[in-house]
Amino acid sequence: MGRLVYDGIENMIHVEDRALAHLKVVIATKLRRQESFTLSWRHPDGDPEGRSTIWLHPSIALRFVFDTPETPTLNAAWIERLMHSVNSTGGIALVDEVVSQTDADAQTAAAIAAAADVAD
Repeated sequence: MGRLVYDGIENMIHVEDRALAHLKVVIATKLRRQESFTLSWRHPDGDPEGRSTIWLHPSIALRFVFDTPETPTLNAAWIERLMHSVNSTGGIALVDEVVSQTDADAQTAAAIAAAADVAD
């Protein structure tokens, strides 16, 4: 479980590493353009029930902390869906990953290849 550290160490937002990697691409793209926007999410299990929204602005400190050292393969369809949401009036909504059959087949093939490398 990764963390998005927003405006100081005491304001950590817990996000699964894979989702955080995709959010990082979208957030960095918007902030690089000096654009402000909101990020909304449902509270994860273990946190009080509900949802939160924060305002992201280029002048507010932001840090992405990942528990896993490896960078995941990014899903272009998921990034596109997140980019579509950030460009709406509601800002980024942390939505579930989009997995097309082609993506699923590619992920399966990569997993099989990785397992074969381990077996060798």
